Amino acid sequence: MAERTLNPFEIAQRQIAEACKALGLEPAVYEILKQPKRFLEVSFPVRMDDGSIQVFTGWRSQHTDALGPCKGGLRFHPESYADEVKALSMWMTFKCATLGLPYGGGKGGIRCDVKKMSQGEIERMSRAFMEAISPIVGPEKDIPAPDVYTNPQIMAWMTDEFSRLKGYNAFGVLTGKPLIIGGSAGRGTATARGCVFVVREAARKLGINMKGATVVVQGFGNAGSFAAQLIQDLGAKVIAANDSKGAAFNPKGMDARELAEHKSKTGSVKGFPGSRDMSNDELLSLECDILIPAALENQITSKNVSGVKARIIGEAANGPTTPEADEVLYKKGVLVLPDILASAGGVTVSYFEWVQNLMNFYWTEEEVNSRLERMMVQAFEAIYDLHERKGVSMRDAAYMNAVNRVAQAMRVRGWI
Repeated sequence: MAERTLNPFEIAQRQIAEACKALGLEPAVYEILKQPKRFLEVSFPVRMDDGSIQVFTGWRSQHTDALGPCKGGLRFHPESYADEVKALSMWMTFKCATLGLPYGGGKGGIRCDVKKMSQGEIERMSRAFMEAISPIVGPEKDIPAPDVYTNPQIMAWMTDEFSRLKGYNAFGVLTGKPLIIGGSAGRGTATARGCVFVVREAARKLGINMKGATVVVQGFGNAGSFAAQLIQDLGAKVIAANDSKGAAFNPKGMDARELAEHKSKTGSVKGFPGSRDMSNDELLSLECDILIPAALENQITSKNVSGVKARIIGEAANGPTTPEADEVLYKKGVLVLPDILASAGGVTVSYFEWVQNLMNFYWTEEEVNSRLERMMVQAFEAIYDLHERKGVSMRDAAYMNAVNRVAQAMRVRGWI
């Protein structure tokens, strides 16, 4: 596959094929996993504030339910498209399997620009989308969650709409909800916290002292912002961060919480006192111990990978590194902590939320964080061990571990 296409669906298929080949699995495993079990495209009208009607397109992809109900986020983005949603649902399958969660992968999206919409328009769109996908979701079928440009309030509207359609409260249909209607403590920082846990473990393996370690964060949204703050709490120094509007770089370091406050006030990290702006490729090429890509997919590619100087890359985003770039990084000796491990904290705490909803019994934030740390460290150790034993990259080891787990479930269920 020529990298110029950068099609995430093809990248996901390639990763699955390589794992199946490395494991010597039956051809049927790849044939089943190379595409979603179910894919729904919907178009639905929404009345805008000016009285006009706008028709939106959305998708829900359910990759496999071999290990349990499908699980995965919903993103509202102007560049969302079908193949992206399919790929993200496939990565969710292996993210769940990596952490040993009883889920298959799901993902959804709407092509829209929420930055240009009012709260009322976003609410009406969210409710209409839930009505459109309601036949295929539910606590026992498919449990959506927040993703890019979605949040607890949107999850609350969608949960309410699903409950209205069913005629009873069904809080377990979605995760990432506000605490008052069944959300879990610790969910807001879970993706970032999980990433920092595995980065910390990787630093120990490489003999990197977190106190004073230099960190670059690409994408200062929810995951990137909290990752910066949490890794700073371990003694690391955040020297650069960026977002869609610009960057902030200071080789002496910046306070991550003050940087987050600056972005909250101004809309961007750009212009943070004492820092200078730079391009995305310049940021990715900075000399640092740890690079955390926390934006969108296809950020580190064959075109810019030669400039990457980080020793550890913790993928807080989904699919930020292309296969071609991944090979280069492995040969350079960069330890890449793949997305299906490093960004799995969010879905792990979503699993905790779902469990709490089913029990109607809720845990403290300390309990949630402690359980998350234990599961992230166990998953890291298993994959790092396989990486060393087989002499393969961390990504290959993670996919081998996850695909094998899904294949075992399909085998005992009689699918293959």
